[in-house]
Amino acid sequence: MKNQTKLQQVLLPKVISVISIALLVILWEVSTSLKWVNPIFLPAPQSVFSTFMELLRDGYKGSSLTTHISASLYRLFTSLVIAFLTAVPLGIICGYSKYVLAIFDPIIEFYRPLPPLAYYALLVLWMGIDDRSKVALLYLSAFAPLFLATVSGVKKVPQDRIHAAYTLGASKWKMLYHIMLPSALPDIVTGLRTAIGVTYATLVAAEMVAATSGLGWMVLDASKYLRSDIVFAGIFIMAGIAILMDGLIRWFQHAKFSWVGK
Repeated sequence: MKNQTKLQQVLLPKVISVISIALLVILWEVSTSLKWVNPIFLPAPQSVFSTFMELLRDGYKGSSLTTHISASLYRLFTSLVIAFLTAVPLGIICGYSKYVLAIFDPIIEFYRPLPPLAYYALLVLWMGIDDRSKVALLYLSAFAPLFLATVSGVKKVPQDRIHAAYTLGASKWKMLYHIMLPSALPDIVTGLRTAIGVTYATLVAAEMVAATSGLGWMVLDASKYLRSDIVFAGIFIMAGIAILMDGLIRWFQHAKFSWVGK
């Protein structure tokens, strides 16, 4: 009986979500079939699917759909890797030392609230319109949430755990690596999940400003010609990639840190 109740608790929200999506699709189909909305602004689901198949077959503006997706993912993952390799070590050190934190915190807190496109113009002037300026913009977008999550995770480490490590003869660097990093890892993964969301949104904006490839550029270019079917197809592709990445992070969190919050 208990197992049946738990199964219902797990499945019922998923069933509700499926029904909600199905109702939206039905409303979309009805509104386009009855001409409630001009097809230029809201194409029919069949039209969007047909356009998606055309993009798979023929690509867009001389480049395959795989090329556009690869260009976007290259910019995204390059910036995320660089941000992870710099923000996490610096966050651990800053979380441990308030003096080091005092050096970097004002700088990060200054640029963190700024809209990324506000300083993207400077990056384009300094680095050009190629991938370097885009990766730099995405790096700055990913760095702040990763850094802050790491600092927060380190500050949550119990002091008795730190004192115990020192008592057992651990050096400062061993303590940072073997105590601070594993203890802060759940917060770091949460920060990575946030960073992916922020960076992904920034990626689309960056490609809309100055690019000749990528999903964001494809959507913007199609909108200039009122190709709303391509716009919708591009949006669904971007949403699918984002959902997949977020799902992988959530699976990792559940598999490795299921004890968090219990």
